[in-house]
Amino acid sequence: MTATSAAPGAFPRLLVVRNDKLGDFMLAWPALACLKAARPRPHVSVLVPAYTAPMARLCPWIDQVLVDPGEDAGRHERQRLLAEVKAARFDALLTLFSTPRIGWLGWRAGIPLRLAPATKWAQLFYNRRVVQRRSRSARPEYRYNLELAEAMVAALGLAPGATPEPPYWPLPESERQAERRRLAEELGLDPARPWVFLHGGSGGSAVNLTPAQYARLVLGVDAYLAGEQRLQWILTAGPGEEATAAAIQAPLLEADVPVHRLPSREGLADFARSLAAADLFIAGSTGPLHIAGCLDIATAGFYPARRSATPLRWQTCNGTEHRLAFCPPESAGEQDMASIDIAVAAGQIATFLTSHNCREASP
Repeated sequence: MTATSAAPGAFPRLLVVRNDKLGDFMLAWPALACLKAARPRPHVSVLVPAYTAPMARLCPWIDQVLVDPGEDAGRHERQRLLAEVKAARFDALLTLFSTPRIGWLGWRAGIPLRLAPATKWAQLFYNRRVVQRRSRSARPEYRYNLELAEAMVAALGLAPGATPEPPYWPLPESERQAERRRLAEELGLDPARPWVFLHGGSGGSAVNLTPAQYARLVLGVDAYLAGEQRLQWILTAGPGEEATAAAIQAPLLEADVPVHRLPSREGLADFARSLAAADLFIAGSTGPLHIAGCLDIATAGFYPARRSATPLRWQTCNGTEHRLAFCPPESAGEQDMASIDIAVAAGQIATFLTSHNCREASP
């Protein structure tokens, strides 16, 4: 193995780093699928925080999960991670989001080929760099990640595989149906009606609609479909977001809208599998929205107008025909989510549901 190509017939050992938020990590799955499609097929490890490690263990494109103790880790934990990376004898490091700490880790571990975006001074630790200018938000984040994966395949001299397509989390249909049966039994849901999941939390990072806006959205969609078969709404919530879900649910129950709360799940992996039961997933630009995108579930996302957080930059990675996106008009402030026309959004979501006939798509 050299710093530029894999030896003939070798199976290169790659370490891929995406050690920030859940949504960011889910948007790395297309790149991971791209790497695993190359030939000879590489052994792919990832370095992720403990929070996203359960999702990494579910990813079909990952062979090994290493847990990053984080920026604030003590000396002992940093040394443990360095020893673990050295012992793995990786041939290449692909950092999807570069920081000086990770660049320094790869250099100290002696990884021969180290590739990252050409950004900030962290790029000094890498011997392969790709100019992307992500701050311009000219392309979806997962496309930027794919570009880096393709550059790694080329740098290793591997034969590229077919371009990966959704779903990037190809959960077997039997597992989807098992989740639907489980939820139907828990909540008494009618399997013949469309199930719409709504996640009102923000994960502490994304700007989102208020509970009152979400309640108006549900009422609006319900009113548009009054002559059709009524939807069944399931509210989801992450840790600490239960009050938000309750604030959305209360006015809907008063209006006699069939709305339920997703029962408690045993950790992130169990929660993520539950999302496979949805016919449509509505949320801000949060981790759960991007989990749904990887499952190729239909999504409706609400985004701020800020250039670094636009619907284009943080587009879900489901099929084009499976996604809707809403954001404030150009005349509004970057984070003025109150300027989104909820009535218009409700109409578009209702039309989207009707045109997709999702009960036939998801038996």
